[in-house]
Amino acid sequence: MGSALWIAISGLNASSKQMDVIGNNIANANTMAFKAGKAYFANVLSQSLSGGASGVMQIGQGVTVADVATQFSQGSLESTTSALDLAIDGGGFFIVRDDEGSQYYTRAGAFHIDGDGFLVDVNDYRVQGYPPAAATLGDINTRNAQSAPVASTSFSVGLNLDARTAAGGTFYSSQTVFDTLGAAHTLAVTYTKTGGDGRWGMDVTLDGRAADSQNFTGLAFDGTGNLDKVYSSTMLDPAGSIAGTASAALVAGRDGQIYRGGNLVLQRDNVNSWSVHSSSDYAHALVTGYGINNVDDRLLIDLDGAGGADISVTLGGSWADGELLTIPFTYTEADPADINVAFSGLANGAAIGNGGNLLWDLTSANAETITGYASSSTVKALTNDGYPSGVLRSLAVEKDGTITGFFTNGQTASLGQIALGDFPNPWGLKKMGSNLFSSTLTSGQAIINTPGAGGLGEVTSNALEMANTDLGTEFITMITAQRAYQANAKVITTTDAMMAELMNIKR
Repeated sequence: MGSALWIAISGLNASSKQMDVIGNNIANANTMAFKAGKAYFANVLSQSLSGGASGVMQIGQGVTVADVATQFSQGSLESTTSALDLAIDGGGFFIVRDDEGSQYYTRAGAFHIDGDGFLVDVNDYRVQGYPPAAATLGDINTRNAQSAPVASTSFSVGLNLDARTAAGGTFYSSQTVFDTLGAAHTLAVTYTKTGGDGRWGMDVTLDGRAADSQNFTGLAFDGTGNLDKVYSSTMLDPAGSIAGTASAALVAGRDGQIYRGGNLVLQRDNVNSWSVHSSSDYAHALVTGYGINNVDDRLLIDLDGAGGADISVTLGGSWADGELLTIPFTYTEADPADINVAFSGLANGAAIGNGGNLLWDLTSANAETITGYASSSTVKALTNDGYPSGVLRSLAVEKDGTITGFFTNGQTASLGQIALGDFPNPWGLKKMGSNLFSSTLTSGQAIINTPGAGGLGEVTSNALEMANTDLGTEFITMITAQRAYQANAKVITTTDAMMAELMNIKR
């Protein structure tokens, strides 16, 4: 009978410890990323008695708490306003390191940038991951993150030049471009209507200075208002003298740049047609029209595209039947969407682009950016590929743990990638307080990978994982623990009453 008292006491102790676990779960119901515990009971050694129908007769000697296991079920995610509040949706742990180099593991992702630029948790432990271009685990630091300037090498202008504009009318557009040091400069283009045939002249300046050279002088639009030709500047013969003015179509779908050197031979075959013979491997083409400009007594000749490109040639002087004229320039295929503008001698000594050249892109996704419709002249878009230096403005974290920096110059860059760790036996981890775990021999070594890889969960930004405590379950478990405690206490009082009766027999 006396052993019943000790058995009941073991029951009281077990129920009391279970209540401790329940109380801790409830107390941490609002603790970030808290993982609830669960008490597991086991019976203790039994006392064997002789006899018995089964041949084995045993009486148990009570109960003990065999284990308090951490429940690693997923907690709910709560939205926050900080991009560095991170929650793991799935398995795995964030890895943090203290000042002494010891690693810990946590599900609590309330991170921030400290005064030294390191990504740290609420304990100021440094979050571990992969810095840019690094293959080994390390601290993630944003202190020196900056976006270097990039010089402008190309630009585009989206606009409409009003077809109703009278000759001599102008339209102006400008945009900011950048040199290799990130200094800003004003690139301006002035468009001047040269006549009623849809042609506009162009003048490009940089900070008010004219271009040193440019391989175009103007634009021409067809009857529908679409850009038809970009006219090249005056070409020189090998000796450097002016030999004539040539134009080439440089818009999408048409080839053409004309460079000095080589010869094209034009010969009049009859009154209505001309043939072209090239000394520089230019394919034969048919001249579709010609005429005399009475103002300056120049012959205008247009070739069709059968020879590979449309070319206009302006010749000075008079024409005699059967006379051969040699024009000293060579047709060379080039990107139909690009024209060059060259500048040099900037005030700050820095060059724009490669060799001081800016490439003007006349098309965007195979669509013309400049039109000549009968509507108000207006700028639709101005873009270039340069930008100044920038400082870090904000951060964002992707699902794979990549930390993206957003800079004041509009650029973005990867500043590292957060790593996650998992364990062969996470139930063997040791709780260290402050939402931290440490590895043990029972848990095994951490298996480290990036979020979403190797069975690990993904990272959710602007969110924190809440405790996985289920209050309803805890209340029910509390009731059963209370009843078990009461029942064990009743065993003690009943055993005491039985022993009192035994003492009364002696009297």
